[in-house]
Amino acid sequence: MTTENKPTAPIVKEHIANINMPATVKPAGPAAAKPVVALNLSGLAKTDYKGNESTLCNGCGHDSISAQIINSMYELGVKPETVIKFSGIGCSSKSPAYFMNRSFGINTLHGRMPAVATGALMTNHTMHGIAVSGDGDTGSIGFGQFKHMLRRNVRMIYIIENNGVYGLTKGQFSATSDQGAMLRHAGRNDFMPIDMCLEAIASGCGFVARSFAGDPKQCMALLKAAYAHRGTSMLDIISPCVTFNNKEDSTKSYDWGRKHDERINDFGYVPPHEEIMIADYKDGEEQVVEMHDGSKVILKKTADSHDPTDKFAAMKLCMEARDSKRFITGLIYVDPSAQSLAEVEDISSGLPLSQIPNAKLRPSPDSLAKLMAGMK
Repeated sequence: MTTENKPTAPIVKEHIANINMPATVKPAGPAAAKPVVALNLSGLAKTDYKGNESTLCNGCGHDSISAQIINSMYELGVKPETVIKFSGIGCSSKSPAYFMNRSFGINTLHGRMPAVATGALMTNHTMHGIAVSGDGDTGSIGFGQFKHMLRRNVRMIYIIENNGVYGLTKGQFSATSDQGAMLRHAGRNDFMPIDMCLEAIASGCGFVARSFAGDPKQCMALLKAAYAHRGTSMLDIISPCVTFNNKEDSTKSYDWGRKHDERINDFGYVPPHEEIMIADYKDGEEQVVEMHDGSKVILKKTADSHDPTDKFAAMKLCMEARDSKRFITGLIYVDPSAQSLAEVEDISSGLPLSQIPNAKLRPSPDSLAKLMAGMK
């Protein structure tokens, strides 16, 4: 089964220490010697979620993000045919070719992807969108469209693969480049960077998170939770550019990310089913919970101080982190009560617009003739 059209699942502020994955399929008889293939709840293997071979630079953080999209969608049992992939222009916008080749895909113009995604997902509200953009594609030329998409709350995951540089056009500064940063061909950047998480919260986005491409476990947990959110989920993922912006003093580098990663929460994700209740237990203790598919989850309470449902606390956290050059990761803000665009327009329960027959969309010849006669 899949998680399409489900309400936002609870984000458990616990550390998931162990998850048993779906059982493997073991062939019988003469085929018993063949490799064992693990199938998910949709009966698909992980290879069904892969794409083409990457042409990005070796070590590019974008490839790590693509790998976690594959892993998270496979583990959730999402049917690839229910997903539309969107991208604009840039190194990041090549990424959708590298995951879920059975899904639909639209590559758009520079900065125009949010408008195309809005139209496509309004035409068929039963589909789920996964959009991949970059800090240049979103933070510069596409900034206006990005903000309007957020306030409309289109049901999609919007990933910003943030490396603080225009990698495809050979290393110019982007809108998220560090103030005072030096690049070989661009000189010094004298302008303050845009904080994409802060902008998303201010624009009304109901799910805002930040992660690091070098932290696959956290990326995957956030992607799973983002998929379950019924509106726009914005993930700002720091994704180092190994060619133009991987210096030790860059906040978009691997070294900086590893040394300064400050987690504001640590959680796992459980897909929505009938509620499972557990007895209360103390901080530091472990609790084993059996899930609906028979897997076991071990919960351990952690002392998280940030409340991701507090909008002003989230904005303050982003501003303080930017001013002090702290690298915060995790779920920054979530509002599960916000209605998606399809719900606001009251089309979430009806037939998708793209499937309504022409006879119901166009006036009949008789009604058109009557209308024209009234204009004579």
